[in-house]
This record gives sequence, C-alpha cells and structure tokens, in this order.
Amino acid sequence: MSAPRAPNEVDALFKLPLGDFTSARNALAAELKKAGRQTEASATKALVKPSVSAWVVNQLYWRHRGLFDRLIATGDRMRRAQAAQAAGDSAREAANARRETVTALGKIAEGLLLGADHGATRELLRRVTTTLEALSSYGSLPNAPRAGRLTDDVEPPGFEALVGLPAGGKKHSARETATRVRSQPTAHPTKSARAEQRAAERAARRAEEERKKARAAAEGVVRDAERALKVARKQAERAAARLDAATAQSNDATAAVASAERALQAARRHL
Repeated sequence: MSAPRAPNEVDALFKLPLGDFTSARNALAAELKKAGRQTEASATKALVKPSVSAWVVNQLYWRHRGLFDRLIATGDRMRRAQAAQAAGDSAREAANARRETVTALGKIAEGLLLGADHGATRELLRRVTTTLEALSSYGSLPNAPRAGRLTDDVEPPGFEALVGLPAGGKKHSARETATRVRSQPTAHPTKSARAEQRAAERAARRAEEERKKARAAAEGVVRDAERALKVARKQAERAAARLDAATAQSNDATAAVASAERALQAARRHL
C-alpha cells in the first residue's frame, strides 16, 4: 500500500495524544477524500492506531530528536566497530554510549507516560527499551523501521535485516542465511564484505540471546506474580479465620451481657 503524499499531515497524527489518533485519522481521511485524493484517503484510513509503547517511542522521536538521533548514531558506530572487528576502547565506547542514551530516553518515556495517564509499569518500560535498542541496532540502514510512525513494538533485527536482504519469502535461520551468502558466486570477496558478514552473524546471535533473556525475564515475572498470589491467598485465609474467631467471641460476649442484664433485673425485683 502506498503511503499518502502528505507526510506532514500524516506525521501530525502520530504526534497527537494517543486517544485523539483515531478521530483525527478519520477526519483527515474524509478531508482527503473530499479533495479528490482517494488514494491518499484510503492509505490514511488504513493507518493503525499505535500501541502505548509504540506511541511513546514516537513521541521521543518527535519531541527529543537530538537524543533520538544520538541513539541511531550509536547503533551505526557499534556496527562499524563490529564490521572492522574493532576491540577495546572503540567497541566499549559505542556500547556504553548506546546504553546511556537508551537509559536517558527511557527516563523521558516514563515521564511522558505518567503525564499522559498511561501508567509506567515495568513491563511497558521494558517494551519501550526493547524497541529503542532494536531501532539502534538497525541504525540508519535503509530497511530500518520508520521511526516516528511506529504502530507496534520493534524486535531486534535478524541477519537478513542487518545485511540488507529483502524481507519476505521463505524464512531461514541466521546460520542458513549466512551459508547462502557465503556460497553466492563472488570472484574475490573484499575484506570489508567479509567483515560485515561476520559482524552481521554476531549481531544475529546477540539478537537471539537478547530474545532468550527477555523470555527468561518474563517467565521470572510470572513466577514472582504466582508466588505473590499464593502468599496473598494464605494471608486472606488467615484473616478470614481470625475474623470468624473474633465474630464468635463477640457473640459469646453479647450473650454474657444479656445474661448479666437479666440477672440484674431479677435481683432488683427481689429487692
């Protein structure tokens, strides 16, 4: 589907508060249709409302462009360092710069979420961080996701994305793709091409490790929640038992008071 030829109009949609997106999109589509721009109207109408995590990353792009551009630049630096097999200070500085930039953007994202009454749960902030790191891994590659117009979370790029292969078609693992690339007929592969290929393979392995870590972290959160629920249920059961005992004691005391009042009345009559 072709994108509308009015990028400023569409960009404005993704800058709005999340709750205003759908109504503004529909209004813009109707306006374009009325102006006879049917293709653009259809493309605008098909735009998907972003998730909360994607929305806040879009806001970081539009409102804090300098810091966001620094994030993309750190990804390019890391990829160049890996392609050149640079070790020591160069690679460490690039990694540290990206980590610091992601942390800074994450704090800003937390403030934006709280300011827009979306909440800032640990899971939501983790998704924001994952998308920021993924965008940094893509860097300025031509096949990178369109920052500022995200509609969902971005996963770390695979081998195909890092080496610029077209998406779609039959899926292969990173190892299979690397084997196909190595087997392609090239008379004399350059040193730079070999370095880029090795860097892409390393990046694909790291992406897989990050996905495994994210899954392990999610499983840990689930286990913690289950333990907390179990403890809460036990506490509720103990509290209910204490309430039952207190109710029984109260009933006994009420009966004793009634008995004493009857005895007192009898004594008064006797006197």
